[in-house]
Amino acid sequence: MANAVPRTLDEWEKPLRDLEDGITKLKAVAVKEKDDSRAADLKYRIQELQRRHDNYLEVMYSQLGPWEKVLVARAPNRPYMLDYVNQVFEGFVELQGDRRYGQDHAIIGGPAKLNGSPVMVVGHQKGRTIQERQLRNFGYARPEGYRKAIRLFELAQRFSMPVVTLVDTPGADAGLEAESRGISEAIAASMLKMFSLTVPIISVIIGEGGSGGAIGIAIANRVLMFEHSIYSVIAPEGCAAILWRKPEMGPQAAEALKVTAESVLSFQLIDQIIPEPTGGAHRDPASAAQSLKVSLLSNLAELSSLSGPELLNDRANRFRNLGVMAIH
Repeated sequence: MANAVPRTLDEWEKPLRDLEDGITKLKAVAVKEKDDSRAADLKYRIQELQRRHDNYLEVMYSQLGPWEKVLVARAPNRPYMLDYVNQVFEGFVELQGDRRYGQDHAIIGGPAKLNGSPVMVVGHQKGRTIQERQLRNFGYARPEGYRKAIRLFELAQRFSMPVVTLVDTPGADAGLEAESRGISEAIAASMLKMFSLTVPIISVIIGEGGSGGAIGIAIANRVLMFEHSIYSVIAPEGCAAILWRKPEMGPQAAEALKVTAESVLSFQLIDQIIPEPTGGAHRDPASAAQSLKVSLLSNLAELSSLSGPELLNDRANRFRNLGVMAIH
């Protein structure tokens, strides 16, 4: 009988967690052990379990399939936008409101400094506790979130600040209220505004890059993806529900959609993959943040040599040339 497809990261990582639980229990026993020979035996057993754990972790994460990538991209402990802002940037000041309707908490942004230089940071923020998730609308931005982003892009243009966007959303809010307030128009207007900026723009897919909700703040000169993030026109479960009327066929849809960073790079939809520490960014957020900072500085250095009109043309040409059509 075939193994059941894991539905959550915890389910998929259960063998790892079993090893970690075993190591924790042995360490607790070893601390209380007074007999030297038994203490030495416990130390050996702990080292052996740790070796098995590290080897299993490395093998697991070197052979991730599309569905496992989806699970990792959605990991509850994966670093979110504010986690990276706190570790990569300095002096971040959040600016709120779209000056038209209200405050959206799923998209946040404001000025900050990157290695001492001013930048405008905009991105999606999810929540970890149920209260935070409700506040952030589970990362689904409403129209006022994209209109706030437009306001921040205009500020960046006025003060000649490069723009960095951090994308992490299952998609835009498609509820009745969001539709009635013009979610599609807000996304389109945000995209149009990004096309018009004469400052460098770098977008990074840090977790989920879902549909128009992602592309609404991802019109950039350089689009980067973390190694275990995903980028897709629709969530795998949504695709499966439409095509096969079976949301549980999400793993098959993930395979067909080519959601992984490697697939997206092969289609030339992104420019660079940012490596993650062994076991994913959620296991070593500090290392992931350092990799992000190095990539941002490198790409900004390259873009800084371009003039405003050159940046406009570079961005327009990048998106104009997307897509490959095979004619048989």
